[in-house]
Amino acid sequence: MALAYAIALGTVSLITLKDLPDVQISFADKIFHFLAYSIFVVLWYFAFCYTFKFQKTKSILYAFVFAVLFGIIIEVLQDTMTASRALDVYDALANTLGALMSAIILWLTKSLRVKNS
Repeated sequence: MALAYAIALGTVSLITLKDLPDVQISFADKIFHFLAYSIFVVLWYFAFCYTFKFQKTKSILYAFVFAVLFGIIIEVLQDTMTASRALDVYDALANTLGALMSAIILWLTKSLRVKNS
């Protein structure tokens, strides 16, 4: 699931999106980046933790670092490989903040256990 999401996110980030409706929300693009990379971290956390059997703390760290690097690489590729997209430092910042938010929430909840009744 995490790999499919990464491929889909990378594809959507690098193709030319035409005729999208104008969403009358300020900073809608940055909100999308924030949420997309928040989800990215959660999916990769589960992949690292439950598929690759890494410890929870290591899984959170790897998912966060992977998300930040992935976001930076996508931004550079937008600038170098596409004619319709450009590198945007604020997009990279929104990506990083979304990834950080998920990583912090995962870290805070990693020791919580559900009590069986």
